[in-house]
Amino acid sequence: MTGTKELVKTEKSRMLTPFDDLERWFESMWSRPSSLFGPSLWPASRLMEMKELSPSVDIYEEGNELVMKADLPGVKRDEITIDLTGNTLTISGEKKQEEKVEKENYYRYERCHGSFHRSFELPEDIDTEKVSAHFEDGVLEIRIPKTEEAIGKSKKIPVD
Repeated sequence: MTGTKELVKTEKSRMLTPFDDLERWFESMWSRPSSLFGPSLWPASRLMEMKELSPSVDIYEEGNELVMKADLPGVKRDEITIDLTGNTLTISGEKKQEEKVEKENYYRYERCHGSFHRSFELPEDIDTEKVSAHFEDGVLEIRIPKTEEAIGKSKKIPVD
């Protein structure tokens, strides 16, 4: 087979929601009660798939601000949504990944996509009107300043 390329195309299916797995688990439970003692509700492969989609987030205080940094490699700026409702901050978006390898004797093209979201309950003493976000090199940084009252509340506690 000289001069020809074989095309192998694999595509990961859409990411199932936890409800899809739960529904399948209930169906299995009623049809096979012994399945309750089988593999866990979240197989290891599904946990890894979810971990790959869900961004890692660091949260820390820096000066008078709460800082959140989320790793979003392969995500474009316009695919990210940040929503602040009350004191709940939600980061969500769409992650699309394509890998294309073309060499002398083979061709591979893999695609993976899915949505993600992470929600965080923020402290009461933050200034929600002055939240800022910056996205660069796959890292989303959100800065949330503390209120003046919160800054003034700081108190050193002596250790006996």
